[in-house]
Amino acid sequence: MRFAVYGVGGAGGYFGARLAEAGYDVTFIARGDHLAAIQKSGLRIDSVHGDFVVNPARASGDPSEVGAVDYVILGVKAWQVPDAARAIAPLMGPATAVLPVQNGVEAADQIAEALGRAHALGGTARIISFRAGPGHLKHAGAEPLLEIGELDGTRSARVEALRQAFTKAKGITITFPPDIRVAMWSKFVFIASWSGVGSATRVPLQLVRGVPETRRLLENAMREIEQVGKANAVQLPEDVVATSMAYIDSLPPQATPSMQRDIAEGKPSEIENLTGAVSRLGARTGVATPINTFLYQVLLPLEQLARGQLQRVAGRDPAAPRDPALNQ
Repeated sequence: MRFAVYGVGGAGGYFGARLAEAGYDVTFIARGDHLAAIQKSGLRIDSVHGDFVVNPARASGDPSEVGAVDYVILGVKAWQVPDAARAIAPLMGPATAVLPVQNGVEAADQIAEALGRAHALGGTARIISFRAGPGHLKHAGAEPLLEIGELDGTRSARVEALRQAFTKAKGITITFPPDIRVAMWSKFVFIASWSGVGSATRVPLQLVRGVPETRRLLENAMREIEQVGKANAVQLPEDVVATSMAYIDSLPPQATPSMQRDIAEGKPSEIENLTGAVSRLGARTGVATPINTFLYQVLLPLEQLARGQLQRVAGRDPAAPRDPALNQ
């Protein structure tokens, strides 16, 4: 069984590294200093479940050098999925399956559109992990969970084989939901709301969930997403908001979502695939999303600055914390 990880970030890199640690044939497709470090010294994982290094690690910057594999773990950011789906064409064999592990609810359909529905799996990952440096990933919290399934809900041999492979890997819980779209939207309820509220408040989760006003804001943002999901024919459970809030309460106090970290660091983020997608999908189905739309509109100038679509004003960076001395 051959795997390729395209986009060796916090999620894709972690899950691919655990498969390599378990003895599976895994090729990491990366670029720049990340690729160079992996090729030279392997892929280092610092994890709450034990640190390890995949060394030697198979790594390449060119999918055509790798050839067809059985599974591709697509670990790029959500906004990169359409381009990545085209770029991984050289990895496709007749039966190759692509597993998306990024945030959002649209990746599987984008993969199906680019490569054909037969190559697309549904998937969602829950993990707090990020790139700490070239060739170095840090799993900072949350029990790593993968939920996988066929988009049509069937129980296929390829999904069962993938489940068995991940079961042999350490530090991963793997589940097979009866409806993968419900699982994807259930994650979307908490990650899109937390990403929007966290990015706007610019504080760690302990403060977001601990201040009554922002906790209520977070919960109401979740309720909007729940209604958007149901309007899109997703049979979300009635307790999805309560379950999501319980999960929020279980996470480490200093946790921040990747969108919040990217915006804070002035990097392009997944805002269009999270907060923006709630607003867009709500408008498409006639569901009002005033909270999520407001959060999207408030954060949009920072996103456009990060992408070079706006010019920075001379002087202080508008995304930087204000110096109290400037108020005197």
